[in-house]
Order: sequence, then C-alpha cells, then structure tokens
Amino acid sequence: MEKISAEVIGKFESEGDANKLVYAPLSVPAKYRRTRIYMLEYEGDLGSAKDFVKRSLVDDYADDVFFTGEPAVEDFSFYIDYGMKPGALDLEKEAILSSHKGTEGFSIVALELVQRIYIFSDPSITSDRFVRDVCNPAIHVWSVTDSNGRKVA
Repeated sequence: MEKISAEVIGKFESEGDANKLVYAPLSVPAKYRRTRIYMLEYEGDLGSAKDFVKRSLVDDYADDVFFTGEPAVEDFSFYIDYGMKPGALDLEKEAILSSHKGTEGFSIVALELVQRIYIFSDPSITSDRFVRDVCNPAIHVWSVTDSNGRKVA
C-alpha cells in the first residue's frame, strides 16, 4: 500500500481577515488562508492516483495542487487541520469514493479529507480561540501545527 497527500489551494484566493473565523473580534490583526487536503492510501499506480486527484478533486482553472506533503503556504504562525471524526457521515468522502468506482490503474484503500486553515498573526495569538470557534468537538478531529512543523495541539 502507498500513500499520497494532495493539498489543494485556490489560485485566486488570498489571505482574509481572521476575525471571520471567530465569534468575538481578535485583539490584534490576523489573517488566514484555507486549503483542502486529500490523503489517499491506495494500491496500484501512483500516476493513476495523481491523475484521479487532478481530474476529480482539482479545478484546473481555479486551483493549484501540491503533492509534496509539505505546507503549500509559507510564513504562517500555525495551521489547524480538521476533519470529520471516523464513523461520522461525510458526504464529500462518499461522493469521491463513488466517483472512483470503475477507475482503472489503482484502488483506494482509505481516504481522509482535511480542511486546513493557515493563520498569519502576531505570536500573541494562539490557536485556542480558532479551535474552539471553528472545530465542533461532536463531529471533528483536529490538530494544530506551529511554523516549525511541531504538533502543538
């Protein structure tokens, strides 16, 4: 079994005001940027797996895709990765798996979908408020990674 990670980022999107992510205004200015990550565990041909991702999950006109496994954005303070808890109804995941049926060259063994939010801020801003206001503990799992690549939550 092999694994690939595809981070998809909008070509025409830019950093937005991070106050849009929280319920009460932040004490200092901060920006954010969203991406989507598709982690596939598969059997078969790597080229076929990448082609499927590009064909089915990426809009050639509006998106860029990175298969490096490294963050697609630089100079962030931290990022939050969150996705559905195992066993929770995930309609996007089901649609992807359904569209894969009949695809030749590889088979998907496992698929994980992650939303990533990069935060660009002063060091005084921590991830706590963002996690509390963005992630729903009833349905989401999440992690926070700092700019040095260390998982901090």
